[in-house]
Amino acid sequence: MGCCSSASSAAQSSKREWKPLEDRSCTDIPWLLLFILFCIGMGFICGFSIATGAAARLVSGYDSYGNICGQKNTKLEAIPNSGMDHTQRKYVFFLDPCNLDLINRKIKSVALCVAACPRQELKTLSDVQKFAEMNGSALCSYNLKPSEYTTSSKSSVLCPKLPVPASAPIPFFHRCAPVNISCYAKFAEALITFVSDNSVLHRLISGVMTSKEIILGLCLLSLVLSMILMVIIRYISRVLVWILTILVILGSLGGTGVLWWLYAKQRRSPKETITPEQLQIAEDNLRALLIYAISATVFTVILFLIMLVMRKRVALTIALFHVAGKVFIHLPLLVFQPFWTFFALVLFWAYWIMTLLFLGTTGSPVQNEQGFVEFKISGPLQYMWWYHVVGLIWISEFILACQQMTVAGAVVTYYFTRDKRNLPFTPILASVNRLIRYHLGTVAKGSFIITLVKIPRMILMYIHSQLKGKENACARCVLKSCICCLWCLEKCLNYLNQNAYTATAINSTNFCTSAKDAFVILVENALRVATINTVGDFMLFLGKVLIVCSTGLAGIMLLNYQQDYTVWVLPLIIVCLFAFLVAHCFLSIYEMVVDVLFLCFAIDTKYNDGSPGREFYMDKVLMEFVENSRKAMKEAGKGGVADARELKPMASGASSA
Repeated sequence: MGCCSSASSAAQSSKREWKPLEDRSCTDIPWLLLFILFCIGMGFICGFSIATGAAARLVSGYDSYGNICGQKNTKLEAIPNSGMDHTQRKYVFFLDPCNLDLINRKIKSVALCVAACPRQELKTLSDVQKFAEMNGSALCSYNLKPSEYTTSSKSSVLCPKLPVPASAPIPFFHRCAPVNISCYAKFAEALITFVSDNSVLHRLISGVMTSKEIILGLCLLSLVLSMILMVIIRYISRVLVWILTILVILGSLGGTGVLWWLYAKQRRSPKETITPEQLQIAEDNLRALLIYAISATVFTVILFLIMLVMRKRVALTIALFHVAGKVFIHLPLLVFQPFWTFFALVLFWAYWIMTLLFLGTTGSPVQNEQGFVEFKISGPLQYMWWYHVVGLIWISEFILACQQMTVAGAVVTYYFTRDKRNLPFTPILASVNRLIRYHLGTVAKGSFIITLVKIPRMILMYIHSQLKGKENACARCVLKSCICCLWCLEKCLNYLNQNAYTATAINSTNFCTSAKDAFVILVENALRVATINTVGDFMLFLGKVLIVCSTGLAGIMLLNYQQDYTVWVLPLIIVCLFAFLVAHCFLSIYEMVVDVLFLCFAIDTKYNDGSPGREFYMDKVLMEFVENSRKAMKEAGKGGVADARELKPMASGASSA
């Protein structure tokens, strides 16, 4: 990992002319070192769990006596049936695989090592005995010989619960799992609380399995629709924004009119023929309608005034969306950025889950109350999973922050390159290179701040779930208020972090300096920020709704011709959720590009005024917006241009770590 020399001192940098994308320097190096040490700790946890034999117990499986299947074992002191040679017995078989402990999330059953899994259902003990004689795989306890299966009085305890369901080994993990997933209907019903009928659950699951090709095709359709929508937004951004603005105003006026019409109709309705009790109810409803109508009127007036005040600033949103479309034309690899981020997250989550499974089978053998073996960690090492959970949040946020920094760096390069023909051959790869060389520490610090907010919120949510129904009303209100406040703080910090990464990509300053500079810029342009975040986000949200509705409608039309199943709910839910996720991934990149462009535009107008030697970097569309603003303010008799006035530089200097 490369690193360059420190930046110039603040005194020297404050005297020089501001030029973006220059004076590259490593930022927040101590935080990068801290992140590397933390990752080494994560690796130590994984290595410790593998070194203590957890990997073998996880992959090969072990029986209830501590013997690892598929190998010769050593005798454990005071534990019967331990130290057996299971070289020929490679699979774990549960005597009662459907007996699930939902609280402790494990199978409450005796586990044995067997030579083969029963591929067909065994209905009687005679069938179990024949299976043992033909396949050499004893499915009853080690203390019972196959010849005693039908004669011993202990068979009901030492043999599997009848009928034995057909099972097959899970790939890579050597566990015999029932082929019929209805075995886990109880567990599924615990997760899906609205399903109270097993037959409904079975029809839902069969519907998913039967329609898997349609589900896959609809998911692909949502992907195509998301890419088409990004192209459409680029070309009809001006019309689309105004259409949405008009629809919001008309919707508010229409809703207010309907409420007043209902109030007038209710007031004119005859009251002589109704009872006193009904009269009181009618008066209450009339009063409620009046309150609703007045509230809607006030809301509509406020909304209309806001639209009047911000109507000129909507033009900036339109211009930014137009320029964002050009960015995707010059930087087509931005479209695929969500795929790389998702791929990196999947790899990390797979590693994290695997290590967590290792931790679940790590430790020394301990005999429980039933006389079976469990592996538990004692001492300070038993809290390693806390460290592992923090790692899940921090590293996941780090990967997402790397995406934000990569996108910000590429868009900043596009914006501050006057001649677009001189753009790097691959701006995305150039941005990744700058991220790795200079700004990993900044990303680590920003993601750690989000982690500090997320962990307390998750702890409070866990406490709230554990105390549900037990705490009093005051404690419940306090918990929910704290969770809500932390959620709002997390959202604000996420937005500020994204702008801080943009400032870092421009000036190569550390995280705190970039966050402060970005915050100042956002405060100075508060109305513009509000307009972009309301109009722009609302437009993108409607785009997501459009994709979900289109995919859902296509799903209904396709499922209408599918005769092999009866329940459409679960397939449609899966398709719609996937469609929303895909649309969110694509349009969130679009939203991110718009936010980066806005900060670049605000900085550009703060540093430059269009005069010789201080020319704007912005696109022609944004230049037209500035010229129109200049003309409007001159006509208003105010003189000068607020957006192009000369101000102090955004940053006092390029700080070094």
